[in-house]
Amino acid sequence: MTFYKYQGTGNDFVIIDNRQDTFNKNNTKLIAFLCNRKFGIGADGLILLENHAEADFKMVYFNADGNESSMCGNGGRCIVAFAKFLKLIQHNTTFEAIDGLHHATIDNRTVHLQMKDVNTIETYANHQFLDTGSPHHVQFVENLSDFNVKVEGEKIRYGQPYNEAGSNVNFVEQITKNTFAVRTYERGVEDETLSCGTGVTAVALALHKTGLIKDNKVILNVEGGVLQVSFNIENNTYNNVMLIGPTTQVFKGEIEC
Repeated sequence: MTFYKYQGTGNDFVIIDNRQDTFNKNNTKLIAFLCNRKFGIGADGLILLENHAEADFKMVYFNADGNESSMCGNGGRCIVAFAKFLKLIQHNTTFEAIDGLHHATIDNRTVHLQMKDVNTIETYANHQFLDTGSPHHVQFVENLSDFNVKVEGEKIRYGQPYNEAGSNVNFVEQITKNTFAVRTYERGVEDETLSCGTGVTAVALALHKTGLIKDNKVILNVEGGVLQVSFNIENNTYNNVMLIGPTTQVFKGEIEC
């Protein structure tokens, strides 16, 4: 099997060109094997690029545990770069993911990916909850660099009110007026990842909703680099939400499976 390895601010993916529909999407053990860092290739998730009747292509995303998952923002940015590599697109594209159609542009290796509109942000005493294509818990903490994201994130991910379905968990600390540090525990990976695209998108919108930022563009420092999120607001809905950041093709290879 031929595969490509991509990363977007440290969030890494095995990407396979499945336009011939040869990959067995029901084989969770195979997907988990390919994502395994000891026995397989190693990745936070696996992405299939497939044909689409109307859009440029279709994105199918699986978590590292082998199960098909909700939207992955950094994965979406990486598959746009992969589509350009395959010469399916030039600088603009529309593709379908599990949460609907996404528009994107790519300039060199930087991808601007339009995320879903958000009209509901639940605000509680010490956190916010919203869905940016995947569910996200957003919580401020102090001394983020020393914070045990895996232990504390796991407690929240499986705790009330998320239970079995679970939620991704983002811990946030303010750096400057419009710059924030974010560390994320991702369900499906069941650990901290170096970056989460839907996570920083959720953080940006939650910061604006709670009045912690006034601008409509936020800089998010993640463990794997820097992302930006911009957005508009109309009729209490966040729209034209853009996730902006770099992508890199790390290598191409073949694996026996």
